[in-house]
Amino acid sequence: MSAWIKNALLNSADAFFRYWPQPLPDPKRLRTCRIITHRGEHDNRSVFENTAAAFEAAASAGVWGIEFDLRWTKDLHPVILHDPDTRRLFGTQRRIGEMNFRDLQLSFSLIPSLAEIVERFGSRVHLMIEIKAEPYPNPQQQNRKLADILQSLQPGKDYHLISLNPSIFDLIDAAPPAVFLPIAELQVTRFSNLAIRKGYGGLLGHFLMISRRIAGRHRACGQQIGTAYADSRNCLLREINRGVDWIFSNRAVAMQGIVDRLLKRHRWSEAPIDGANAVDRSDKKV
Repeated sequence: MSAWIKNALLNSADAFFRYWPQPLPDPKRLRTCRIITHRGEHDNRSVFENTAAAFEAAASAGVWGIEFDLRWTKDLHPVILHDPDTRRLFGTQRRIGEMNFRDLQLSFSLIPSLAEIVERFGSRVHLMIEIKAEPYPNPQQQNRKLADILQSLQPGKDYHLISLNPSIFDLIDAAPPAVFLPIAELQVTRFSNLAIRKGYGGLLGHFLMISRRIAGRHRACGQQIGTAYADSRNCLLREINRGVDWIFSNRAVAMQGIVDRLLKRHRWSEAPIDGANAVDRSDKKV
């Protein structure tokens, strides 16, 4: 299936579920809802994706986790950028894998290092680190660097490593298999089988592609499920009602606001009416 057809299918699904009314979730599910911002809260004009400012905007709003993309410089420093080059965001055709880290810092100061993001956000929010499929010229050295940077975090509790190309996980020994999460696009069954067979932490995919049956298979194995992208109220409520463990969104701050308001409304509905708990002393002797 071509990329155009795939995107058209997924966009149609988004439009459909956006206008499909959903029941309000159980308060317990609202309280355990874990929303993850996709590349941070950004517009790529005033705030760029995959930058400290984008992640800070989400973290300050109470969003549970941040997702970002990891690439390697020529001298093998892990940095955060989705594309293999700087053209789309910065208008200059420079490939990350052809720049030394020092050159990248001087030329593109907005591109953060993995170490910077871990130090600033690792103790505040959950990190979903997407490993991009690119050459690993020195896996031993790269694994040492990953291990050193992530050593202050608890695998699975504080971070996961995710990828559209799970074969990249075979090169990484800096984290246990339970930290790995393959991202399925259309080959959901194959990736689901792979995650179960290798003892990964679970499976990620578009909310249209992750069925209840697929989710049930992983829960039966003690694994978790994450879906993308819940960018409207009805899509969000649908995923919460389905018991999805991680909900990725391009509008995570707005989605977190919906959850917070629903929880506040629920607390107000449970509050006792004034005087309801007062003790009636009218029949007491004076």
